[in-house]
Amino acid sequence: MKNRIFIYIISLILFTNCENQSRLTEYVNPFLGTATLWEKEDLGYERKKEARTWGAETFPGATLPNAMVQVSPVTQYRSGAGYQYEDSVIYGFSHTNKGHWNLLHVPMLPVVGKVSPSDYCSPFSHENETAHPGYYQVYLIRYGVNVELTSTLRCAYHKYTYRKDDDKALLVDIRRSNNAVTEWNIEKSGEKVLTGYQAGEGKIYFYGITNYPIADVTMEKDDKHEVAIVRFVDSKGTQPLEMKIGFSFVSVENAKMNLEQEMLNKDFAQVAREADNTWEKLLSKIKVSGGTDREKNLFYSCLYNSFKWPALRSDVNFDYTDIQGNVVNNGFNYYTNPSFWDDYRNKLILLGMLSPEVTTDVIKSIIDKGEKSNGYMPTFFHGDHASTFISGSWLRGLHDFDLNRAYKLILKNATVPGEGGRRYLDEYIERGWIAEKDTVNVPTQDEYKGAVTKTVEYAYDDYAVALVAKELGDEANYKLLMKRSENYKTLFDPSTGFWRGKIDDGSWIKDFDPYYPYYQYMYREANAWNALFFAPHDPEGMIKLYPDNAAVEAKLDSLFTEPWRGYEVDNMTGFIGNYCHGNQPGHSIPYTYYFIGKQEKAQAVLDSLMGHYYDMGQDKLAYAGMDDAGEMSSWYVFNAIGLYTYSPADAEYIVTVPLFDKVTFELQGKPFTITKQGSGKKIRQITCGGKVIDGYFVSHAQLQEGKELVITVE
Repeated sequence: MKNRIFIYIISLILFTNCENQSRLTEYVNPFLGTATLWEKEDLGYERKKEARTWGAETFPGATLPNAMVQVSPVTQYRSGAGYQYEDSVIYGFSHTNKGHWNLLHVPMLPVVGKVSPSDYCSPFSHENETAHPGYYQVYLIRYGVNVELTSTLRCAYHKYTYRKDDDKALLVDIRRSNNAVTEWNIEKSGEKVLTGYQAGEGKIYFYGITNYPIADVTMEKDDKHEVAIVRFVDSKGTQPLEMKIGFSFVSVENAKMNLEQEMLNKDFAQVAREADNTWEKLLSKIKVSGGTDREKNLFYSCLYNSFKWPALRSDVNFDYTDIQGNVVNNGFNYYTNPSFWDDYRNKLILLGMLSPEVTTDVIKSIIDKGEKSNGYMPTFFHGDHASTFISGSWLRGLHDFDLNRAYKLILKNATVPGEGGRRYLDEYIERGWIAEKDTVNVPTQDEYKGAVTKTVEYAYDDYAVALVAKELGDEANYKLLMKRSENYKTLFDPSTGFWRGKIDDGSWIKDFDPYYPYYQYMYREANAWNALFFAPHDPEGMIKLYPDNAAVEAKLDSLFTEPWRGYEVDNMTGFIGNYCHGNQPGHSIPYTYYFIGKQEKAQAVLDSLMGHYYDMGQDKLAYAGMDDAGEMSSWYVFNAIGLYTYSPADAEYIVTVPLFDKVTFELQGKPFTITKQGSGKKIRQITCGGKVIDGYFVSHAQLQEGKELVITVE
């Protein structure tokens, strides 16, 4: 016990500033978002299923911003990010993580003595578990091993402190990840060298160097599973087992190269310190004053969670494996696809504001994938929101990519039906809307077209592509797509005030209950209430679909007051009335109040969400729902500083009431400030550089001038 306490104290010293000045990384809690909602008052309904609901699905392990490597504990496979705070055992420490249901490559676990391939997990306690940006520590009770982890962009550093009389061993669960492992290899390749690969979600190679000579690597199996065991020569004693591992999606040789350039000649403390400094540099681009400690902790934890994905996939020399399986080098860092359906709303804009080089490399990556995949820009899950990403990034001044190449791809997505582009595009082009199946009694989880959601989102995507067409002088397609951007109106049902599905003959779906939630019948992971008011490019036109502003206000008031009807759906949790903050579809709805002269009502909702929906549950570590690669976190970050990306395709922000008295934001190397004057929820005046702003929107160009944005409230 004394030895464990000593190790814990030493680990904390790594992050103590010698001048006793507070660091922003000290506000970050990597465990935020790792817990699951269980109680009725948090979920919004009575739990009847045995299975847990979806949590935020963040992970507590060590990583750097948008890195290749995320080295993190696995408490359960096929369970989101692999770590759930309420779990009590650890199966290993994996090296890739999205905060979703895939990855978890090459899990490893320090072990002692004889272990069973199907029974090797170790209990642990949160009382002996810590995490900081770029660092993770836990004590494995079963094996008496203290684990410390840190990382660089492409490498992981494992440090295991065993009891002095124990022979050290390492279990590598090479045949397991969150995906089906189709191919694998692990072997001793030198006195202290371990190499191999694992294929499943991509093929990842590794090259590891240990500080103890490797005796052998053996495969051990029982009737359920097979694992690799690495044993070491003369390994008893107090010196920890340390392993530095380079990774690559190209080759073992490149994994070795990554290790040699990023980590080889550094000790654990140096790597951990540099990781902390990297996060400190990023977090310092937004500095806040005022507000409570809780608000600062949530703000910087959410900012931290916003920058874990997309993930790097190229090596230090820019080699990467493209979607055709070829190793290529185009001189930029290659990244995974963003989670477009989720984070186009806000996270990708935040990424561009704080990490413009990463953002343009992400765009170069999706262009590369699109050109090698039938000429369609990649989509994700639902909608076609790479178009919004391209438009919003370019109009915000990020020009280090070929806009013509990007436009060719997103234009094909919008205009040419085919495999790889927008689903049901032929229907959408022909009549301006997508038909849904004529059926009744649809289960909440069944797959259909999501026709209403697709229709209104395609209309917004058309608008985004039109903005790029205008930039490039393509007048014909600009006019075509702007006309199509009004298609969101085609599925509005004035008799109910909801967006509603139609069947092929153009008649409304009769089995219509606006309270009933669907997985993909009419609406994607929503009910009709959470599909309200989605036309970010045309809020005034959207409002005019109703008889008057009073009708819109009544509809909004009902959304936030009509109680949830008790439906138990994994992907819808955390409610204000029927508004669900635990999933993305409705996240822009509260701002609709702005367009009917009721901004203060919107702020009341925003304040409630920031005040109650980001540290929920018994341990105050649960979000209202899935973080979805940083979308939930970015929503908090933007609203906490008084800005939101209401229409992310446009280079402007809707102004809200910030939590903090003053915010200093370093925007692409030049700071601007946001100052709140007064207290209350009603915005009385907005000025930028001393000039009064007409309305509630501030442009990106105005912020880039580096002047002061003053929000006066009462």
